[in-house]
Amino acid sequence: MIVVPVKEGESIDRALKKLKRKFEKTGVVKEVRDRQRYTKPSMERREKKLKAIYVQKLRDKQEE
Repeated sequence: MIVVPVKEGESIDRALKKLKRKFEKTGVVKEVRDRQRYTKPSMERREKKLKAIYVQKLRDKQEE
């Protein structure tokens, strides 16, 4: 359970923003979206590999 301490005089909007940020960091929403559809393990590996290639190209461009 996520707990957000609210200080005296702090607005509700600010507390809500903290809650949303904490909730997003836990990765719950991302996991729920991933579980809505099944992806084959081979497709997961392929996507991971393509992402790694993309990131490596970006790093190579920064080094130049």
